[in-house]
Amino acid sequence: MAPMDAPDINALAQRITQLIDLCDQLKLQNQHLLAQERLWRDERVQLIEKNDLARQKVEAMILRLKSLEHDS
Repeated sequence: MAPMDAPDINALAQRITQLIDLCDQLKLQNQHLLAQERLWRDERVQLIEKNDLARQKVEAMILRLKSLEHDS
């Protein structure tokens, strides 16, 4: 195997630096996406709770209307 000359070593060092920068960028992007996912999951839980509450209120109103209908 032939020894690497200075231009090859410099090109390799530059490529390694680019790969490290890319890894750092992807790590930040991944952290951002994970934070967004947590927010969306929290929002989903809140919307499910609101939906359940609305359903319970509608069911209660229907029962009250039926009871008023039977009382008349």
